[in-house]
Amino acid sequence: MNEKPSERPLNPRFSSGPCAKRPGWSLDSLGSCWHGRSHRAKGGKAKLVEVIELSRKILGIPDDYRIGIVPASDTGAVEMALWSLLGPRGVDMLTWESFGKGWVTDVTKQLKLDDVRVLEADYGQLPDLSQVSWDRDVVFTWNGTTSGVRVPNGDWIASDRQGLSICDATSAAFAMPLPWDKLDVVTWSWQKVLGGEGAHGMLVLSPRAVERLENHQPAWPMPKIFRMVKAGKLDESIFQGATINTPSMLCVEDAIDSLKWAESVGGQKALSARCDANLAAITSWVEQRDWIDFLAEKPETRSNTSICLKITAPWFQALSDDDKAKAAKSLATLLENEDVALDIASYRDAPAGLRIWGGATIETKDITALLPWLDWGIEIVRAEFK
Repeated sequence: MNEKPSERPLNPRFSSGPCAKRPGWSLDSLGSCWHGRSHRAKGGKAKLVEVIELSRKILGIPDDYRIGIVPASDTGAVEMALWSLLGPRGVDMLTWESFGKGWVTDVTKQLKLDDVRVLEADYGQLPDLSQVSWDRDVVFTWNGTTSGVRVPNGDWIASDRQGLSICDATSAAFAMPLPWDKLDVVTWSWQKVLGGEGAHGMLVLSPRAVERLENHQPAWPMPKIFRMVKAGKLDESIFQGATINTPSMLCVEDAIDSLKWAESVGGQKALSARCDANLAAITSWVEQRDWIDFLAEKPETRSNTSICLKITAPWFQALSDDDKAKAAKSLATLLENEDVALDIASYRDAPAGLRIWGGATIETKDITALLPWLDWGIEIVRAEFK
């Protein structure tokens, strides 16, 4: 008999972005918001600077790295880097999931660079990192949000590299330690590990990246929202709280709230530990099941934020690709209708399965409460499709 579990997650929000708010969050948390006032006024700019300073402190970003708040979430931050920095050297593009593949399209189809090598792997795997040439610029995601596969560390990045390392860290920042001495450009958004709101990106530049900006003139026209250089010099104001366009001060206040919460629970180390605990809970459960497994094939590459799972049950594997997608979606919809798990279907381009967000704002007890519902739900779906 397949009995429905009695315990439910207190918070069923397991979306991979925008992600669950921090524990204890409410609209009252935004009470000191600088709304209805110019972001260029003294108070508004101070709020933006506070986001930058708190981010630097919590993440341990070196003092000589610039940090800016930029338009269009992580996507905007990555695009600014690609359009502004690439061109002087050949480029190695690493891709093993949807967003990395999108950066390949930008570089090959939009910027139309001639000397581009694409190092690609299927969902669940990483490309051969030993094939990367550090005489070239290298573009990669630290953590594949749609595949649940991350690079295990920064050991593969050369300390004496000649090219720039450009890292999309949108679902890694605050959840995984980042080796700043190995990274020249790092991007993320507030809507992931901190559970903030969308539309704003963060862009970090090393001194080497700044040198490239000041000594390289792109061969293509630069849209206003990508421009970081004036008269051959870095526009320092962007990295001192003067955003290129008007930010949402509600979102800024929310970012400050989440950063203060992050600091209060113990900073980067504690945030990573919270994510690791969520992954550990799912790992223990998966190891005792014969119908489900991680999409990431190697344990050391498994994400502790975007935890992607594949259904391995023989009855599921015998289905057509279309029916696999329908069955996985049916499972996600069933749990959503029960209000125990919202938005846990795999990404549209990924193999059919589940994606459970395990970022720092997720309580492990909610993960633990969710897991029996997966066992219950898969039996319901099996009866529909077998």
